[in-house]
Amino acid sequence: MERPAWAPRSIDISVPSVARIHDFYLGGSYNFEVDRQAARKAMEFLPGLPKIMQANRAFMRRAVRFAAGEGVTQFLDIGSGIPTFGSVHEVARRARPDARVVYVDHDPVAVAHSQTVLAGEEDAGVVAADLRKPQEILASPEIRRLIDLNRPVALLLVAILHFVEDADDPYGAVAELREALAPGSLLILTHASYEGMPLPPERAQGAVDVYRDIRNPLIMRSRDEIARFFEGYDMVEPGMVAMPRWRPEESEPDDEDPFAFSGFAGVGRTA
Repeated sequence: MERPAWAPRSIDISVPSVARIHDFYLGGSYNFEVDRQAARKAMEFLPGLPKIMQANRAFMRRAVRFAAGEGVTQFLDIGSGIPTFGSVHEVARRARPDARVVYVDHDPVAVAHSQTVLAGEEDAGVVAADLRKPQEILASPEIRRLIDLNRPVALLLVAILHFVEDADDPYGAVAELREALAPGSLLILTHASYEGMPLPPERAQGAVDVYRDIRNPLIMRSRDEIARFFEGYDMVEPGMVAMPRWRPEESEPDDEDPFAFSGFAGVGRTA
């Protein structure tokens, strides 16, 4: 397989990557045949996966606009993946030209492509780090350069926590990040769940197995388990709901695709 110029030498392009699979679902071009094969296999069990990812992106854009409208100008996007059209810095800047954004991912392709996209951007940066190690994220030079933790920050954990197993203490990581944020900060979160899915769990399990087979287990949590991530936050109306139901905008068509209602989204505010 020929290595394209954008793929870092350090990565094994024969192994599927969650970030590149996600890019494929969104119609991007930063993926290999090995990623497309894994994506298509997952879609045999869960054909609505691209729709779920699109609903995630649409929610993220609305939540970023909401945060900017609340006066937040600092955005920390952990598990950001490969930037595609309508990424956080583009959405935030349209609302707040002074917005500062840091992307964090542990996938080398996502980091390398983010660096390319952000070349020459003074008010946006990328950090190679893992959500499971919050202190490494918080201590990174790019965070210190761009984010003032004494002022409100919008922390985005969009479609990332369901890749962190309970053994790696995702609740502890989220709490550690919350403790570092100033009052008035926002947590913008989505999470996969069997709840709301227009398929029986036994059928969707096949897609979950594909992720397990590529050593990126997909952890489907219940509504109550997902709500625990918001401990220490006051929920913003309408609370934790299916993604299309979180403050839909008139400019967006009514989402009738039942797969868009899989899983949960919400925004919380620190007191």
